[in-house]
Amino acid sequence: MDVLELREIDSGRRDLVGGKAAGLAALIRLGERVPDGFCVTTEAHSRGELSRAEVLAAYERLGGGPVAVRSSATAEDLPDASFAGQQDTFLAVEGADELLTAIRACWDSLYTERASVYREAAGIAHDTVRMAVVVQRMIDAEVAGVLFTANPLTGSRSESVVDAAPGQRMAVVDGTVAADHYVLDGTDLEERGCLMLSRLKELREVGERLQTQLGAPQDLEWAYDRDGTLWLLQSRPITTLFPAPPARERPGPRLYVEFGHVQGMIQPVTPMGMSTLKAMLAGMLASVGMAVDIVDIGGRLYGDLTDAMRNPSTRQRLVKLMAVDFGPRAQAVVEHLLNDPRFAPQRSTRRRNTAALAMGAKAVAGILGTLARPAAARARVFGTIERLRQQPVVDPSTTAELLALVEEDNKPDAGLDAVTWPVVTGLLAAAALPPLLKDIASDDEIRTVLGGMPHNVTIEMDLALWQVARRATPHRELLLRTSPDELATAYLAGELPDLGLTAFLDTYGHRCAAEVDIGVPRWSQDPAPVFAILANYLRVTDPEQAPDRRFERAAARAEAMLAELVPRARRKRPVRGWIAGFFLRRARELAGLREAGKFAGLYSLRDRRRRLLLIGAELQSKGLLERADDIRFLTLAELRTVVDHGADLRETVTGRQSEYVRELRRRTVPVALLSDGTDVETLLPAPMSDGRTLTGIGAAAGRVSGRARVVRDPADAYLEPGEILIAPTSDPGWTPLFLTAGGLVTETGAVMAHGPTVAREYGIPAVICVPGATERIRTGQVITLDGASGTVTIEEPVT
Repeated sequence: MDVLELREIDSGRRDLVGGKAAGLAALIRLGERVPDGFCVTTEAHSRGELSRAEVLAAYERLGGGPVAVRSSATAEDLPDASFAGQQDTFLAVEGADELLTAIRACWDSLYTERASVYREAAGIAHDTVRMAVVVQRMIDAEVAGVLFTANPLTGSRSESVVDAAPGQRMAVVDGTVAADHYVLDGTDLEERGCLMLSRLKELREVGERLQTQLGAPQDLEWAYDRDGTLWLLQSRPITTLFPAPPARERPGPRLYVEFGHVQGMIQPVTPMGMSTLKAMLAGMLASVGMAVDIVDIGGRLYGDLTDAMRNPSTRQRLVKLMAVDFGPRAQAVVEHLLNDPRFAPQRSTRRRNTAALAMGAKAVAGILGTLARPAAARARVFGTIERLRQQPVVDPSTTAELLALVEEDNKPDAGLDAVTWPVVTGLLAAAALPPLLKDIASDDEIRTVLGGMPHNVTIEMDLALWQVARRATPHRELLLRTSPDELATAYLAGELPDLGLTAFLDTYGHRCAAEVDIGVPRWSQDPAPVFAILANYLRVTDPEQAPDRRFERAAARAEAMLAELVPRARRKRPVRGWIAGFFLRRARELAGLREAGKFAGLYSLRDRRRRLLLIGAELQSKGLLERADDIRFLTLAELRTVVDHGADLRETVTGRQSEYVRELRRRTVPVALLSDGTDVETLLPAPMSDGRTLTGIGAAAGRVSGRARVVRDPADAYLEPGEILIAPTSDPGWTPLFLTAGGLVTETGAVMAHGPTVAREYGIPAVICVPGATERIRTGQVITLDGASGTVTIEEPVT
């Protein structure tokens, strides 16, 4: 079957007619006005030849004359990949020979460099794509353009956006004319440009109708002919939108702040990880008297802070809370919305929380006890960690009992109090330094004191891996020339020489990048990232750049600065200076513990993951899962239905795997969303820029120039010693890379988050929260990073 009339195409025929034809056929079935036309199917493309008679007969049925000939690949107009402009369109094609030539040219456009690069970026295999071609009667357009039923720049589902220009719509989509731009938000518009108000109203109504009928925001191409009739030329999902928050019954706009980016995690959480994390977070927040709704948006954890924004007693404190716990980007969002009348303060109806009062008393006791006896507190912390590491674990024999243990493990562990309050105290001691040392010490001097910090389990992990690299020096060529995946396979099979890695994994194998997600393999299960890091360490040949030496230098600078600041503070402000000196010393003794709480909690996640994989293996043997690890694409509640009732959710798993892979490719994640999907940061004033200087937040003191290395995944990172690491984020799984980096630039984070903390402790400059850093900076560019001013300057382009 080489030719199908558009009106004859049934749903589910994408493989035969491609994305564009399938979309047009859907519009026709919905009763929309679409130019008549036909589709040359993928069968003709697969054979590589055209049925001339069949194509020309369809052309004659259209009445001949000028037609539009447009590509319709099977990988086109997808929910996550539009392929806009990647394959060819030919307008006003007339005559048999010209038509056949245009169809073949559309076929050829499947293999252009731009289309191939786009497919690779979207993760679509070249050999799976076929090309159909749409031929439609040409509309003699008076005015044409595009309509987005949601604002593609802000993400707002409350706004539609129209770009229009006289003539054919290709001038608008190709960007060859200055289009008239309209934002339709339901308010009155002034008459202007090439579209009268009645047409704008009609376009908005059509867009709202199709968005409802097709179930997602749409990117529409349209044209008004010389008689004023509206024709729809294309409708496809808007692929760039971040998912909107789930619909809620609570009134008014709501504010959602993303939790993961501060912890250095912007990749999506697996459904099982989300299921367990939401339960854990809700329990932890409830235990300290905080009622925050945790929601899943695009596979990321967002907290609904609307009630806190509107509560007169908490709204002003939110700004400081954002700065400490969520980072400067979230802080800027909250400051902006405090002036928004939609978030004006309202009388609170919440009753006094006795649980919070009890927790407050417990916190005071724990913090004061730690401040009084920091060495004893540290001993309790590391004693608890060692107990958890060596704690024998027995797994039940049945899946029902295993699942019951997993569900029970979601409750907060009161036994971790010995870790919690020393960690909190260290964070508070460090946070107290800027106000105590105001007019006494600069931010850089305070950050220097917080460098080379002892008692940090993540630093100890990184340095332990450096020692493994030193012992592995005799096998340097093997480790540098073999891929990390091959090395990991050989190691797990017992086929590698002794590198000392087993002892390292015994202590740190429960860690990995994105380690709070129970669905992610631990290093002990997949050590490929560890081998990638070892290869980077083995490239260090300058003894002065050895990570342990760099850490020692940072610690020496910190102690020297501490010795200088204490007497300076007492001279300038005797009383405040004495208090500042006390907190300076306590910060050095306790702030390094900040990683201990998470580190201790990972043992429970390790055991829970192991038990889930045991359940998964049993369900695989029963034919209820394709693979044991597929269990990570179910929630705990769904898993219970499978275990108890034998529910077959393999189709659900397949769909979620596709969603997860799609979200893994997403480069940016909004730090805050409104309930209509608006990315709040897009509402903030744009910072001034000279085109060369990128502005973020200084997070670790120092200034360095060097070549940039953009890394988006630590699992296969290549980093030459001294290169400046440009990353989207950084959780503890990234920090081993810092040992050989000359500096750090990230797109997310907070000054006290994992990445900047470790950077300070290694003594490398760091600038965080640089919007679009991984896109605007390219590997090989010489850049200057200034941790004091929070700037990154591009000194020279890539040659």
